[in-house]
Amino acid sequence: MPSVMESSEGGDEGESLRYEDVEDDNVSPSDLSELLKEGTKESHDRAENTQFVKDFLKGRIKKELFKLATTALYFTYSALEEEMDRNKDNPVFAPLYFPLELHRKEALIKDMKYFYGEDWKEKIQCSDATQQYVDRIHHVGQHEPELLVAHAYTRYMGDLSGGQVLKKVAQRALKLPSTEEGIQFYTFENISNAQKFKQLYRARLNALDLDKNCKERIVEEANKAFRFNMEVFNELDKIGRSLVEEAQDGGVPVHDGKGDIRKCPYYADKLGNAAAGCPYHTAMALAKQPIVQMILVACVAVAAGAAAWYVM
Repeated sequence: MPSVMESSEGGDEGESLRYEDVEDDNVSPSDLSELLKEGTKESHDRAENTQFVKDFLKGRIKKELFKLATTALYFTYSALEEEMDRNKDNPVFAPLYFPLELHRKEALIKDMKYFYGEDWKEKIQCSDATQQYVDRIHHVGQHEPELLVAHAYTRYMGDLSGGQVLKKVAQRALKLPSTEEGIQFYTFENISNAQKFKQLYRARLNALDLDKNCKERIVEEANKAFRFNMEVFNELDKIGRSLVEEAQDGGVPVHDGKGDIRKCPYYADKLGNAAAGCPYHTAMALAKQPIVQMILVACVAVAAGAAAWYVM
């Protein structure tokens, strides 16, 4: 959900992301690619340090949360690519129109089918934070198309960079198939060399016929795009903290009465005071009731009598 981030392998703390554009020949500080690189560094750092991204990079990502993140991406890219198609012949955006190489909607549909099934459209909805992002993209595409450059740059350059780190983390942490089901979003089948493509994209950025004021507005819009992404990250983090810890191998997690009760997946606080209680603790509470104890004693007596009759 990445932003404009270059990737590098991390150590024991998990994967790490790094902002570092490849130096192209003949670039100048006034080129749009350089203005975007320098002008969004602070936003990039904040996005990278959101709790959701830090947990993701360390492999602490629940499958249900990953599904919600993929859903957010589906709505985001549906809006972005709709507006890109609308402006594909507009001189302020046309040079950056690479539908075959970059468009992600069809890949995301494959991921949605993998996670939710063929009726996936009936099972998803756009979250509040994602909807705000989507609304901004539509506004820009319809009223200020030159600013669409900022959203395309922020999304696609990030996907080709730090997004490839997240792909590996998700595949490993969620035990996804080696055939890449569930992470098609991160797979760019029509780009054979990501670094060279990014250089081409930056060259196209720099060739846009834009004045200084327009370039500054694009950088400002790119920072807004980062903020929208951070709102989505924070929303996902809140949801993640409310999710029950997933059991290994798909089993139902049940507290065994040992250790810290607060680690019980059914503990009331973790479920937000949900109606369901921990089966172990529910059973223990019932066993302490006098009437239940009397019934248990009677049952034991009956069972003992039956056993005695049987062995006679």
